[in-house]
Amino acid sequence: MSSKHVVFIIALSATLISCGSDAPPEVNATNCSGAGMQAALPTFTDEVARQAFIDNCEAMMKK
Repeated sequence: MSSKHVVFIIALSATLISCGSDAPPEVNATNCSGAGMQAALPTFTDEVARQAFIDNCEAMMKK
């Protein structure tokens, strides 16, 4: 599987996960990836919650 396919699958997963939900995005590997992060961040209307999401993603990636 090429890296283009992997990126497409991650982006598609992030898009599908974020569709139709009023709940904030979940902190997980998909939503914290580059494409997932781009899809997740615009869904936040509260800057404090947005920053908390970013901080939690950074903490998860360090583990």
